Amino acid sequence: MVVLKNIDPSLLYLVITLFGLLVGSFLNVVIYRLPVMLKRGWQQECAEFSGQATPALPKFNLNTPRSRCQSCQHPLSALDNIPLVSWLLLGGRCRYCKAAISKRYPLIELTTALLSALAVWRFGASPQLLAALLLSWTLLCMTMIDIDHLLLPDNLTLPLMWVGLLININTLFAALPDAVLGAAVGYGILWSLYWLFKLATGKEGMGYGDFKLLAALGAWFGWQAILPIILISSITGLLLAVILMASKHLNSDMAMPFGPALALGGWVYLMWGETLVTWYWSLVL
Repeated sequence: MVVLKNIDPSLLYLVITLFGLLVGSFLNVVIYRLPVMLKRGWQQECAEFSGQATPALPKFNLNTPRSRCQSCQHPLSALDNIPLVSWLLLGGRCRYCKAAISKRYPLIELTTALLSALAVWRFGASPQLLAALLLSWTLLCMTMIDIDHLLLPDNLTLPLMWVGLLININTLFAALPDAVLGAAVGYGILWSLYWLFKLATGKEGMGYGDFKLLAALGAWFGWQAILPIILISSITGLLLAVILMASKHLNSDMAMPFGPALALGGWVYLMWGETLVTWYWSLVL
């Protein structure tokens, strides 16, 4: 952090924002490939458990195979993979087959860069900045995976919880006892709501990944953050559901992921948590 403190603020914004673009490009890879990797792993485990032969599949991880066009399957060169810039220079089309490239890829890169710049604005050159960047990037990644697959992978939620506990050994965002209690309370509240809803309706109102994500946020910010995060998430989720139902993109029989709302609640608390809590208690008292 000594190095960061010696950087001119304008240069710090530039460096972190450009690095955010690069991270956004990597997040696009994780968002697409991690669910496929998990599905392959589950299929292999099921096959082994049932005594079936496991088919030999090509190697597939975050590094292999090389990125390729989804339409013509042509491998992409380094010039085709420059975050945001390549998409703009190519006019949003594949260099080889001219098929349209989804706007989603540059939007995720741009969003990652914006979140990174906002973290610099909020925390400056501090230890909190590095933690805020990691949390923001992970929450964005989990949001997109949950939207696509109704899944919050343990590969992301559990490490996020452990990182939250570790960074608070020195009280980065919360005292360690508060962080431990926050993880337990965060998981316990949604777990209890899940079972109450299931006993009352016979349906599952949310997934276990939601419990683990709120536990992770509790580990980052302490038990005091759980109620504000739940309130922000509930309001956000309700507004989004109303908008989707009004636009005919959602009906009562369709499942709606709660992870994105939780992620937004956690990120808002990261940026303005203390201000929101102070404002809330000023209204109550």
